[in-house]
Amino acid sequence: MLMAHPTVLRNLVEQYEALRLLHAESGSTEARQRMDDVAYTLCVSTGTGDVDSALVAARHRLPGARPEDDSVLSA
Repeated sequence: MLMAHPTVLRNLVEQYEALRLLHAESGSTEARQRMDDVAYTLCVSTGTGDVDSALVAARHRLPGARPEDDSVLSA
């Protein structure tokens, strides 16, 4: 499997988090589509099947992440 560059992963994570903070999932059609597109790209880039797993996988691939660090898991 190809691995996305950490800069790409960081950008995708930041985009997804910004969209989530702006409640894009309940916003306009364009906002929901953008959020879906970013989530899909995260999944493809990390080889995962859902956005929560993709976020965890992406964060673990970023510089400074520790394999035993589970602080990236959302409550």
